[in-house]
Amino acid sequence: MADTMQFDLVSPERKLASGAVRAVQIPATEGDLTAMPDHAPMITTLRPGLLTSEGPEGESRFVVTGGFAEITPAGTTVLAERAFPAGAEARAALEAILAETRAKAATVSGPEKDALDKTAGDLERTIAAL
Repeated sequence: MADTMQFDLVSPERKLASGAVRAVQIPATEGDLTAMPDHAPMITTLRPGLLTSEGPEGESRFVVTGGFAEITPAGTTVLAERAFPAGAEARAALEAILAETRAKAATVSGPEKDALDKTAGDLERTIAAL
């Protein structure tokens, strides 16, 4: 088994991370998962949450608001809707996104409202974790 794999985190605005890592913890919609070298191939969607990579230089934390992750035995690529290094910038952006999500949820009903309420809950937990 290889000790590291390639990890890339990309958002529409920029590439946030690229390099060799030992593991990537991913906030997938089906539940949190950890991708490691030689992982079985899969594609998953993301929910708002913290994404953590563990590399030779230590741990790096990022906030993602959604998107996709492709995991292969050789690496993991995350294509995020929006992504930020964990910190003050991420907190401010998430609070603005949370306000927008709550406002939209107040104007709809049924399954759309349920989905927006779940997203708001994920955003609240992510803000609290920062």
